[in-house]
Amino acid sequence: MSRPVLGITMGDPAGIGPEIAAQALADPKVRESARLLVIGDARVMVVAGRIGGLDLQVHALARVSEASFASDRIEVLDLANADPAAFAIGRVSAVCGRAAYEYIERGVRLAQEGEIAGIVTGPVNKEALAAAGVRHSGHTEILAELTGTKAYAMLLMGKELRVIHVTTHVALRRVPDLVTRERVLRTIRLGDRAMRDLGIARPRLAVCGLNPHAGESGLFGDEERLAIEPAIADARSEEIDVTGPYPADTLMSRAAGGEFDCVVAMYHDQGHTPVKALGFRYDEAKKAWTGLSGVNVTVGLPILRVSVDHGTAFDRAGTGTANPESMVEAILVAAGMARSREPAARGT
Repeated sequence: MSRPVLGITMGDPAGIGPEIAAQALADPKVRESARLLVIGDARVMVVAGRIGGLDLQVHALARVSEASFASDRIEVLDLANADPAAFAIGRVSAVCGRAAYEYIERGVRLAQEGEIAGIVTGPVNKEALAAAGVRHSGHTEILAELTGTKAYAMLLMGKELRVIHVTTHVALRRVPDLVTRERVLRTIRLGDRAMRDLGIARPRLAVCGLNPHAGESGLFGDEERLAIEPAIADARSEEIDVTGPYPADTLMSRAAGGEFDCVVAMYHDQGHTPVKALGFRYDEAKKAWTGLSGVNVTVGLPILRVSVDHGTAFDRAGTGTANPESMVEAILVAAGMARSREPAARGT
C-alpha cells in the first residue's frame, strides 16, 4: 500500500490543534496510512506532546526533504512563528491567528509544488484570524483564494452521512438569492467527482429542497421549481445519478440509511446539523466530548485538503482532554483520497 506524504497544518497554536495532531501521530494505523509531518511551530508541538503525555521526540525541519518519517518522532516543518511565551493557551490572539494563516499558506504552496500529496488542516479560530488582519474567516475561503479557485464546495463526511453544501458561511437571509441553477448544478458536479475520488464508481446523489417540504409545489416558495429542479435535470443530462429535490428532514435519514452516497444541502446548518448530530457526542457527566466523528473536505481545489470537523475548543486546550478522533479520521480519509489520485500522489 502506498504511503503518500501529507502535511498536517497545526491550526491555531492556542487551541487543541497541536494536541490532536500529536495524539494522531502516536496512532499506529495513522502512521501506516501515510508519511506525515506537521506544518507549524516545533516549540508548540513540544508543549502539545507534554500535555498529551506522549513519548515522542519533536524534530524541527527546514524543508520536507529532511523528513525521515520515523515512527518514534513528530517531525515539524518549523515556521518558528508562535513562541509559547508570547500567547496564552485557550485565548484569542492575533499572534496565533497570523501563525495559523501562515501554516495554511505554506501547506498550500508545498502541495502546489508537489512536495506533499495534500494537507490535513487543524482547527483555526475566526476571531483570531480577524485580529491578525486575515480577510477571510474560514479555511474554505482562504484556500480558494490561495489557489485561485472559483468553483468549490464544502463536503462533510461522517460514518453514516456525506453532505456537500451549495452555500456555507453566509447569513441565512442571503441563501435564497445564492441558490441558483448554476450554483446547484456546480455543487452536484463537485459532489459526483468527490464520491468518485473516494472510490465510489457510480455515485448516487440526492438534493435537498430549500424550503419546508421541498416547497410543496410552490406553496412554500419557488426556489425548487426555478433553480433546483432545472439544475437536477441538467446534471441528469450529463449522466450523473441524482434525484430530488426532497424534503431535508426525511432525506438525511434516507441517506444515513444507505439509499444515497451523498446529499446536496442548500445551506450550512441544513447539512452540518445532521452530520454532527450523528457524529458528535457530549457527556454532561464527564463534561467532555466523547465522540467527534466527521471530517471536512474542500472539493474543487487543485490540491487535496481534508480537515477536522470541529473548532479550536479553547475551553479544552491545555487540559489534556482533547479528543483526536476527527483528526485521525481526516488523516485516514486524506491518505485514501491521495492514493486514489496517484500517480499525482508522491511516495510509496
